[in-house]
Amino acid sequence: MNWYLEVLKKYVAFSGRARRQEHWMFLLFNIIAVIIVVAIDLALGTFPLLYPIYFLAVLLPHLGVTVRRLHDTGRSGWSILLGLIPLVGAVILVVFLATEGERNDNAYGPSPKPATAY
Repeated sequence: MNWYLEVLKKYVAFSGRARRQEHWMFLLFNIIAVIIVVAIDLALGTFPLLYPIYFLAVLLPHLGVTVRRLHDTGRSGWSILLGLIPLVGAVILVVFLATEGERNDNAYGPSPKPATAY
């Protein structure tokens, strides 16, 4: 849960780097939250109301952590646009996001992973 809250605290931070764990844990908790929000929305009978509000609330933090994750792998944040290419783009983007980050400092900042973790 701390990973989710940390990303929300960096609401629109697109600079710097993010570890794989930070990105994927945020995504996991986000999926769980979406399921809960949709369930509440359906239970209240207001289905197309709460989900879009939640989606808009976490859109910028999700983009921010994804761009920071791409920075950790040494790629530009603009690489996120690869996801717009039908079929192949999403696969390439997932591979980039799952790739281990650069161990040393890169153009986007110092490694977010402690040196002892390597």
